[in-house]
Amino acid sequence: MEMGKKYTVAVVGATGAVGTKMLELLQEVNLPIEHVKALASKRSAGKTLAFKDQVLTIEELTADSFEGVDIALFSAGGGISEIFAPEAVKRGAVVIDNTSHFRMVPGIPLVVPEVNPESLKTHQGIIANPNCSTIQMMVALEPLRQAFGLDKIIVSTYQAVSGAGAKAIAELENQVQEYLDGKPLTELTATILPSGGDKKHYPIAFNALPQIDVFGEEGYTLEEWKMINETKKIMGDESIKVAATCVRVPIVNGHSESIYIELKEETTVQAIQEILAKAPGVELVDDPSRQRYPQAIDSIDQKGTFVGRIRRDLDNPKGFHLWVVSDNLLKGAALNSIQIAEKMHELALI
Repeated sequence: MEMGKKYTVAVVGATGAVGTKMLELLQEVNLPIEHVKALASKRSAGKTLAFKDQVLTIEELTADSFEGVDIALFSAGGGISEIFAPEAVKRGAVVIDNTSHFRMVPGIPLVVPEVNPESLKTHQGIIANPNCSTIQMMVALEPLRQAFGLDKIIVSTYQAVSGAGAKAIAELENQVQEYLDGKPLTELTATILPSGGDKKHYPIAFNALPQIDVFGEEGYTLEEWKMINETKKIMGDESIKVAATCVRVPIVNGHSESIYIELKEETTVQAIQEILAKAPGVELVDDPSRQRYPQAIDSIDQKGTFVGRIRRDLDNPKGFHLWVVSDNLLKGAALNSIQIAEKMHELALI
């Protein structure tokens, strides 16, 4: 980018849960921004949004929306990205895509800026933002992989309903109200979770659903496969053994993860704590004697990835357990996308 130029940034899916966060973050970003375009579906076109001291009018998304755009942040579903991301690139924009559509495409960088920023240098117009659960796990584990080597990961997630969109939040709230009004738990109205694309739907209020997305090979859901495959791509190591169980819980924001790791070298809890205390993007909250540990409610609107409950495994000297929490709409989605844009600006890649 030539000196003095300011960017035109487009947000695709500007009215959604993640798009709204992206617009919030763009108001405080380390990027020279001249103009922001809010793009959404035809039904949202003409509505207005506040942005700094301006009022943005939402425009209908078309291929020509990207004329003159430098950075296009996509968060409107994989089908939209499939159609419009190539159109944006064709018109000279760099696309940072928050959907799963491009993540495992060979040659397309899948990036967590604290972990693998060098991957950005190979981009050919499209950069993929990883799955929310994968992002926070990578922020917590990459410093340990660098220090001790990493052989195996077993993760169980406790994921907030906002990961399934604004309608899922509304469904949780409606089900809680139905229950308070006397409706039996098994009869609560469910039309979205565990997966909008599957045949059956179950209540999330006062429940835990061990299904996120539809089921794929070997009995793992697509969400679990995302965590497995994305981890290996981001860390650049196909030999790491990864298994995931992804669970939706009745929390609005903030994903939590119980992670078991096996390192290549023996170490101590204290050494792990010291490394994570200095790691970029990590907030260490780990003092069991004072009941200090990461909680989903404390992560809301916070940019960090919170790590605590660090314990050595009782049977494996190279095994350790961690509890990792992050706001899935921030670091898990919008913030990581913005940080990718900032890193690309810093590396003069736009």
